[in-house]
Amino acid sequence: MKIIFLGTPAFAVPTLERIQQSHHRIAAVISQPDRARSRGLRVTPTPVKQTASAFGIPVLQPEKASSPEVVQQVRLLAPDAAIVVAYGQILKREFLSAPRLGCINLHASLLPKYRGPSPIQAALLAGDRETGVSTMLLNEGMDTGDILLQRKVSIADDDTAGTLHDRLSQIGASLMVETLDGMEEETITLQPQDATQATITKKITKEETRIDWNRAPEEIHNRVRAFNPWPGSETLLEGKPLKIWRTVPAGTREDTGEPGEVLAAEGNDLVIQASGGTMRVLELQLAGGKRLRTAEFLRGHPVKPGVILGS
Repeated sequence: MKIIFLGTPAFAVPTLERIQQSHHRIAAVISQPDRARSRGLRVTPTPVKQTASAFGIPVLQPEKASSPEVVQQVRLLAPDAAIVVAYGQILKREFLSAPRLGCINLHASLLPKYRGPSPIQAALLAGDRETGVSTMLLNEGMDTGDILLQRKVSIADDDTAGTLHDRLSQIGASLMVETLDGMEEETITLQPQDATQATITKKITKEETRIDWNRAPEEIHNRVRAFNPWPGSETLLEGKPLKIWRTVPAGTREDTGEPGEVLAAEGNDLVIQASGGTMRVLELQLAGGKRLRTAEFLRGHPVKPGVILGS
């Protein structure tokens, strides 16, 4: 089939690559405009643009994909379908109706669960043992279109938003090609979403990443996983910002303290009191420093038991 591809960040790249390797033909790619992405305000191309350019695929970067000019360009290309993966804009009816078969989206959850912008983080925050990817036919709602195919994916105890992002992007890429093949062969039955089972996610903000040591260990652990690699879970060590990157709930101890209190800090052991149990910190980072494993961190930054984190 003849395809238009819409995507912007790294999550979309495996799908672009997998379609390019298939018998389907990508006529053009639409990506967000290049923007400054570093402190030096250096403008860099989007990951999808870089990949498309390497393949020699024409790239469009309009401010609004649903503008009359872009919709007309799409109609002139006469695609069978548009594939939308983390593009970054809500598409209007005029664009959605331009391809012959409509616009097909890849979403990183088992819809209707976790609609919205942060489904990967939401699954980790909830402590879910399973998530997945869905392909759906886009409509004007937010992730409300009919489901085409879904694939379940297990969540490991040590998965982070980063590891899950990478795994789902690869599995989702294969699912998208399977979806295109099925639509071409007319073997897929549309499945309307059950709106009564829908849950909505929101954008992650830096404000919600401060660790509250009054939470239970499992809840803190899930938040650390959900905010790794961005924006990172943060507390204070003697007044200095401290990022906590990896943890594991450590059960209860005889020598309990108040929430946030360091109970042990020696060798590989950095144990913090939480509500109803303790946390073992495995990787951390002082502001301006490098991410370090606990033993390496403690060698350069000794921490005394009794210190209260977060104050």
